[in-house]
Amino acid sequence: MQNTKQLELDKKQENLDRRYVRMALVWAENSYCERRKVGALIVKDKMIISDGYNGTPSGFENVCEDENYKTKAYVLHAEANAITKVAKSSNSSDNATLYVTATPCIECAKLIIQAGIVRVVYSEEYHSTEGKDLLERAGIEVKFINLKEQF
Repeated sequence: MQNTKQLELDKKQENLDRRYVRMALVWAENSYCERRKVGALIVKDKMIISDGYNGTPSGFENVCEDENYKTKAYVLHAEANAITKVAKSSNSSDNATLYVTATPCIECAKLIIQAGIVRVVYSEEYHSTEGKDLLERAGIEVKFINLKEQF
C-alpha cells in the first residue's frame, strides 16, 4: 500500500517537474541572446515565485553578443536573474526548487546555494559539470529531465 502511494506521489512530482521545465523553456524565448537562450523559474509550494532568462542588466541595450559573436561579460544568466528578482520581492527562495533549461554553471551554483534553494531540475547538459558537482556537494538535489522521454 505504501509503495503504491509513494509511486503515485513520485509520478505526480515527475509530471510537475516536466511542466515547470517546459515553462522554463518557454520563458527562455524572452532572451535576446542569440547563441543560447536559457530560462529559469523558482517554485515554492507549487507557486512560481520568480523567473528569469539570460540577458543584459536593466537599462542596458538588449544585445548579448559582441561583433565576434562572443557573449558580453556583463550578461546575466537566467538563474542569477531569477534569484536577484526574488531577492527584491517579499518572497523567500528558502526550500524552493529552481527549474532551469541548462545545468547551472559554477557561478550560478554558488548563488543557488546561498539562496537556500534545495532542488534544481534541468533539461539540458552544460559543457561543464562544475556547477552541478558543487550543488551536489552542498546537498542540493539535482535532477535531469529528458523532455524527449515519457514518464
